[in-house]
Amino acid sequence: MRRPETSAPATISSLVAELQALGVALGDIVMAHTSMRAIGWVIGGEQAIVDALLQSVGPSGTLVKPTQSWQLCDPAFLGEDHVPENWWPIIREQLPAYEPAHTPTRTMGAVAELFRTYPGTMRSAHPHRSISANGLHAATITARHDLDCPAGERSPLAQLYDLNAKVLLLGVGPRKMTALHLAEYRARYPGKRDVPNGGPVLIDGRRVWETWEELDVYDYDFAAVTDDFADHHPELVSAGTIGAAPSRLLSMSALIDHAANWFSTHR
Repeated sequence: MRRPETSAPATISSLVAELQALGVALGDIVMAHTSMRAIGWVIGGEQAIVDALLQSVGPSGTLVKPTQSWQLCDPAFLGEDHVPENWWPIIREQLPAYEPAHTPTRTMGAVAELFRTYPGTMRSAHPHRSISANGLHAATITARHDLDCPAGERSPLAQLYDLNAKVLLLGVGPRKMTALHLAEYRARYPGKRDVPNGGPVLIDGRRVWETWEELDVYDYDFAAVTDDFADHHPELVSAGTIGAAPSRLLSMSALIDHAANWFSTHR
């Protein structure tokens, strides 16, 4: 894999300095979305990136990352072309139960997969949309994550909103911003609906296939609403470069408030 050329490889200390210049401060609660490829060459790879993020918020802060496991979704919900419908019953019967300490992430990248294993990292209980956190507020953030509310008021996203967290887009675009799904829950727009889903969970140590209804969420307009937020609230958005990665730091609560109104009028 070819990486972007830079004058020197990034290090933990250089990443910390750049994160601080972007506006990440000790004591912050930061939900980070990261792209190793966009950052470029980092001495120590994903371990150095996790260490730099943790050092940037310090022991009084909290680092948060989505650690989703899409492989445990109901196959009917995923609707993958390479999975025939006659396989669905055996998939529902045989998928391993979600276990926060063991279940790997899927499509989250190497940084998220490593972060979930770090000492002190706590992971929420949702089998598909788990959130992991490390730091002072980790237990509060991950304490509740109801099956039928993967990104709503009974999820870690609502806790992050209440704690006035920041969102870091490190080399990724707004479509990766999980926090905006909370705004979808709070908005009113035509066609808003729930859809069925399910997954394998442990109840009293026994594997159970649970089913539920959840909000059908989208990300096609996340870039537009984020740009509109930046236009109206430039003081709440900072932009810079981390390694070789264009990056942005945003106020999560203000963004969610803005996006909930925007979705209600633009969708």
